[in-house]
Amino acid sequence: MYLYGPVITGRDEMHIRALELAHEGKDVPGEIRGSAIFHCGPIMRKTENGWSVVAAGPTTSARMNKLEAEFIERFGIRAVIGKGGMSPEVAEAMKENGCVYLAATGGAAISLAEGLARCTGVEWEDLGMAEAMWKFQTQRFGPLIVAIDTEGNSLYDKVNESLKRRIACGTRHPRPAGRGR
Repeated sequence: MYLYGPVITGRDEMHIRALELAHEGKDVPGEIRGSAIFHCGPIMRKTENGWSVVAAGPTTSARMNKLEAEFIERFGIRAVIGKGGMSPEVAEAMKENGCVYLAATGGAAISLAEGLARCTGVEWEDLGMAEAMWKFQTQRFGPLIVAIDTEGNSLYDKVNESLKRRIACGTRHPRPAGRGR
């Protein structure tokens, strides 16, 4: 699938800053509420017309496991984009709040950057380029796979369960044709 519309980026420090401000009763950027958040530290280039994205590869989402459930609940996050999946606690928060996890392909930073059609702004530049909250308007951003749906069903869990069953039954994958022992 592909996304069209607004997306923000956020890694560890962005999550921490937003949650700290919310705990203190202070304002957070409005774009966070109800957003699609991309776990990414993009490489950006300043141009005469603003900012352009050079590369935007997904960050391993598990880094945000301790922060993401509260982030989803507090800010009404609709989609989390990253790689590698998230914890059962985060999947439960997704289920309770109607959020999905969209898996992006690691190593596809240039291709994904092409889908971030226009940078519409940046917050918290003091955190550094990778940790700042970048705001984008997307155009055919992806491809993405729904890896955790709004019911908490996880593609990662299904694959792990299938693997456990195969191991328990002694089922092996056939060797590719042309390969010797």
